Amino acid sequence: MQRLSEHLALIKTIKQLNETNSNAIRYAYGLVVETTRRRNLIDKFINTAIAPKKIEEFNLGIQSFLRLYVYQTRVTKNWDKYNIQEAQNIANTARSILGWKTMMPVEPYLGFLLTQKIQPLLETFDEEERLSLETFQQRWFVKYCINLLGSNEAALFLRASNTPPPAYIRINTLKGNLEETLQKIATEGVKLQKTDHLQREVYKVLELKQPLHTLESFKLGLFYIQDKASCFAAQTAAPKSGNKILDICAAPGAKTTYLAQLMQNQGNILSVDFSKRRMKTWRQEINHMGVTIAEAVIANACLPLPVTETVDLVVLDPPCTSTGVFAKQPSAKWRLSKNSIENMAEVQQQMITNCAQHVVAGGHLIYSTCSITVEENEMVIERFLAEHSDFRLDEIMPEFGLPGLRGLTSCRRLYPHLHECTGFFIAKLKRAY
Repeated sequence: MQRLSEHLALIKTIKQLNETNSNAIRYAYGLVVETTRRRNLIDKFINTAIAPKKIEEFNLGIQSFLRLYVYQTRVTKNWDKYNIQEAQNIANTARSILGWKTMMPVEPYLGFLLTQKIQPLLETFDEEERLSLETFQQRWFVKYCINLLGSNEAALFLRASNTPPPAYIRINTLKGNLEETLQKIATEGVKLQKTDHLQREVYKVLELKQPLHTLESFKLGLFYIQDKASCFAAQTAAPKSGNKILDICAAPGAKTTYLAQLMQNQGNILSVDFSKRRMKTWRQEINHMGVTIAEAVIANACLPLPVTETVDLVVLDPPCTSTGVFAKQPSAKWRLSKNSIENMAEVQQQMITNCAQHVVAGGHLIYSTCSITVEENEMVIERFLAEHSDFRLDEIMPEFGLPGLRGLTSCRRLYPHLHECTGFFIAKLKRAY
């Protein structure tokens, strides 16, 4: 079975159905994402109504129907009012898709699901389980966050992890003058706000009249849609014109295009990624944004890299558990386990070790993830420094975010409930000799 994100799964389904109605596609995506976001609470509610059966006993088609049915008939109405005609229409649609025989085992429960109260169910659980259900997170991860951040801060982080952060754009000065581009974007009905702490080209989107990717300025490559935390990581790297850079795990191109912009398209960037599919997108983005100094290298960074020279800067954004981006990718949180954190940390350790030998004396290695776990962040850096006496932590500028944990105060941490962006970790390492 393929592990597809909500976005990729929807794209695959759209192609299968040959669907072209943009409004229908947008509605379907929202329905799938918001149902997936609340899966634990919805499943708990369903299991109470169909006891002693459990939702997992049914095939995937029925499971999906039950979840979508509860989301649309109950969650969207704050679990309070319900519309019998709407419920009947949804059930009829499911019968036409799945078949009457497939639907028969769950037909007797549809009325219970429509009328059962949610509050009495929540009151039967202890505080930790209730927080897990109210914030739509796995119970073990709730406990992990409490141990990491404390009860109050953990609750704020977990709740914020269900609300996508504001949209941010980075003005592409390789394609146009900053002020002129801002004026053009304004004429297209977009209201922007300069972000504090970061460089001039990063803006928060306050208002817009149409999706960003449909704007003429976007199609011309005048700006890139990029989260504030990701922009901060590139600015932390502080590349200079003429630098040689290794961009590891480079696809789909956000880092490469911003690094090239900060270098004024002067120097050389070797962009490494193992995915041919993602590097196809990388090439499109490079061309779209007017980058001329980047070369693609298809390689697995867990293995020795097919690169012989040393470089001024290595920027490593390794695969991670994505605990900082659950708001954007809710399916990721249901795949997460304690083992997956440990396994991912081992992959990250292999990658940072492979990268280290390519940093020239006096050069830097930037390590960043969109995860908030210490195993993938501070503990990876601790182990790396213990094994590489020629590296030390360097201060990160501009000053933004919170200090790293476990005494690594030179590192920076960003959280969605504090910084209006994805959860992020950044470490800047300098090679002394």
